[in-house]
Formats: sequence, C-alpha cells, structure tokens
Amino acid sequence: MKLVYVFDAYCGWSHGFSRTLLDVISRHPDLDVEVVSGGLFTGSRRVPIHEFGYVQGANAKIAELTGAEFGEGYDRLIADGSFVMDSEAAARGVAALRHLAPARAAELATALQRVFYVGGLSLSDPATYRKVAEESGLDADAVIDAFEAPWARQAAEADFRRPADLGVTAPRPTGPRADRSTSGWPTTSWCAAA
Repeated sequence: MKLVYVFDAYCGWSHGFSRTLLDVISRHPDLDVEVVSGGLFTGSRRVPIHEFGYVQGANAKIAELTGAEFGEGYDRLIADGSFVMDSEAAARGVAALRHLAPARAAELATALQRVFYVGGLSLSDPATYRKVAEESGLDADAVIDAFEAPWARQAAEADFRRPADLGVTAPRPTGPRADRSTSGWPTTSWCAAA
C-alpha cells in the first residue's frame, strides 16, 4: 500500500494534518509515503500575506479542529503583512529534502511546516533548509545545493502537475464523513484505512 500525501508547505490545513500524518507513519512504519507539493501559492496567488484576509480566522479554526500550533514568529509575519508565500520555492525545498532522505519525506515536510508556522521562517530562504537539515541530521550543504539546483525547480513543477493527475482539487483532506471525528477532520483511523 502507498500513501500519496498531496500538501503545500504554506497550507494551514496541511499543517493541521501534520500530527495525523506523523501518527499514521508511526503506526505503519513500512507504509510507503510519497510527498507531493501542491503549488497553492504560485502565479497570481504569490502576493503579500495581508491580501489573504481570511488567514487569521482560518488558522484559529485549524488550531481548534486539529490542535495545530501557530507560534509567535508566524504571528509576527501575519501582523507585518508583507511576507509573500512562494510555493515554488517551498516545493524546491521539499524536493531537496526528499532527494537526500526519501524515506523521511513526510517527516521532513512536517518539519518545514513547523519552522514556518511556529518559527515564522521563510521557506524561500536557504538558511531555513540549513536549519531543518541540521536539526534532522542531514548534510546541510547538500540540502542547500539541491534546493538551488535547476533539477529542484523541475521537480517542483512536476509535483504541481501531479495532484491534477491524481484528481486532487482541494487542499483539505476529504473522505467519508462517517469516518471522521466530530469536528469533520479525518482521523488517524480514516487515514490508515483510506
């Protein structure tokens, strides 16, 4: 069995799903997990965060439903409003980490979301990948070299095409309502059965 996890490193709902994803992986260590970047903030959606007026309300709902943490560093980005979420750069980072530690791709994807949503670090900054690599026991220089390599951009573009090939059209996990928690959020048992 294979789990294809389509997410975006800058998607709050994906961040909210991180605990469930890590729980599924810990319960099923032999599960093959493919991590695919969805490309949520590309093209005309790559604008200062203040243009997404719904973000604070959405984050409050995500935290309520999932227990996800949104830290002070992230709160400062929201308050300032000028930060631009660039999913192409984030997808290059995911590709770099996935390349160097393919069996840990899901774990590393959640680590990226944590440094953004808790620490407020930009996923366009090579220093962020150095931090994640060092904290994860990876060769930081190799991660940064991969992040900046032309093939990483090609990998990001391929990832952006993959959700359409899979029929994925929404950033939130979906599935049978009966197999969800009372909040409507997919449970670990639903994910394990899906």
